Amino acid sequence: QVQLVESGGGLVQAGGSLRLSCTASGSNFRFAAMGWYRRAPGKQRELVATITSGGGPNYVESVKGRFTISRDNAKNTVYLQMNSLKPEDTAVYYCTLVGSKYWGQGTQVTVSS
Repeated sequence: QVQLVESGGGLVQAGGSLRLSCTASGSNFRFAAMGWYRRAPGKQRELVATITSGGGPNYVESVKGRFTISRDNAKNTVYLQMNSLKPEDTAVYYCTLVGSKYWGQGTQVTVSS
């Protein structure tokens, strides 16, 4: 059974930074592409960023230049460094093994103006 546990969310002022972490257990993490999604209030879940098993990142246009996805295979952990946060980044953020049924429980990010 694969488990994904996110952490690092919180309340921050606009322009601030947060780093989210997602630690995986029960999987061949190093061979898996990983992704971060978010769901804002009243909106559908959207892709934020993905990272391949080899470390290649991809981002949705709205976060390019502000967010950085990375991974540490020795720790079975994927990170999302979020800088220059905006109120519209407020959402519950989820990590997932790309293409799988496995999702974390989510971590709340709230950006105040």
